[in-house]
Amino acid sequence: MIPRYSRPEMASLWSDVARYRRWRDVELAALEGMVAQGLAPKDALADCLARAGDFTEADAARIEEIERTTKHDVIAFLTFVEERVGPSARWLHLGMTSSDVLDTSLGLTLRDSVDLLLKGMDRVMAAVEKRAFEHKHTLQMGRSHGIHAEPITFGHKLAIWYDELRRGRTRLQHARDTIAVGKISGAVGTFAHLPPSVEEHVCQKLGLTPAPASSQVVQRDRHAEFFTAIALVGASLEKFAVEIRHLQRTEVREAEEPFTAGQKGSSAMPHKRNPILSENLTGLARLLRGYAVSAMEDVALWHERDISHSSVERVIGPDATVLLDFMLHRFAGLVENMRVYPEQMKKNLDLLGGVVNSQRLLLELARKGMDRQAAYVVVQRNAMRMFEEGVDFRQALLNDADLLKMMTPEEVSDCFSPGYHTRQMDAVFQRVFGRAN
Repeated sequence: MIPRYSRPEMASLWSDVARYRRWRDVELAALEGMVAQGLAPKDALADCLARAGDFTEADAARIEEIERTTKHDVIAFLTFVEERVGPSARWLHLGMTSSDVLDTSLGLTLRDSVDLLLKGMDRVMAAVEKRAFEHKHTLQMGRSHGIHAEPITFGHKLAIWYDELRRGRTRLQHARDTIAVGKISGAVGTFAHLPPSVEEHVCQKLGLTPAPASSQVVQRDRHAEFFTAIALVGASLEKFAVEIRHLQRTEVREAEEPFTAGQKGSSAMPHKRNPILSENLTGLARLLRGYAVSAMEDVALWHERDISHSSVERVIGPDATVLLDFMLHRFAGLVENMRVYPEQMKKNLDLLGGVVNSQRLLLELARKGMDRQAAYVVVQRNAMRMFEEGVDFRQALLNDADLLKMMTPEEVSDCFSPGYHTRQMDAVFQRVFGRAN
């Protein structure tokens, strides 16, 4: 992933040096397991542990130099380790296949990446929760089909976001459990050359779960679940970003992204304040969905394995995790600093002269004994007068003889009380956040 969309903490998990360190850890843990089973000498393990050392950028460059000849990355790595360790290195990789190293180390990387993503989710959820309580009773126009529907509160909108984020977090946590597996079962997964106890030792030492059964590779439905969970979180962030973009439109302007000192919105028009952060999140979410599809394409491999998945994962592994990590922290900062305009929300609520209270009038007429369809006609015809003639909705109602047979003027006015639409927010917040205040 390009530096523009990368945070160093996540990007560092995918560096060449980090990859080789994990390969080293898998190989050494496997040798420990072999020694415990009497399959390799203790002095070889001691020698490898003493000489394997750390990996630097120079070491990574040397391994890549070897790979230009071997055309095989794991063999290049093992050749480098043999150069460094000496004769004892012949006990490394004994009875193993390349995918034992690759898939087990990939499980480590994906597991650690989820841990960072969960931290990002926690920051986002905390920001959304704080702003939700801040605007729990801030009335705002609710819209369906982009058209004014009934009043909601801005806090209610954010509570819905929080609930969706919680589901996304749960999916990520489950994906972590699914992907944090390893295998040291050999060329086609039969343990023909090493017993399962070696695999169990490696996984226990590295904090993974042994794959109950594997071919030459860990089965890729696990990875597909992982990248789908990432794409779903990205889709949610896009949903929230699109809403902010709509709210920031000039004609609406109920909320907007932060606009910092010195920021410029347009090279041509100095007045512009564009929703660039939200638009960026929308674009990046599209990439995540593509990565999820690519991961699903990787599930079907030939027989016990082929390497058609390998090139895909070299791209989507770092790109998907780095991107979502970036998106989470970008969105968290956006929410933390988002500007909200309650007065503009009130202006928009009043834009149609109260017709958005039509359902309350409909229900009240039905409660008082008027047939529902007849009540619908009464309310609708007065609402349409506002649209077509510019007649004040409340005044039109008070001049409607059919309506006044069922309701007093005071009861009509009560249907325009704004507190009606906030009265259940305590119950909603209790369900979403486990507290009302």
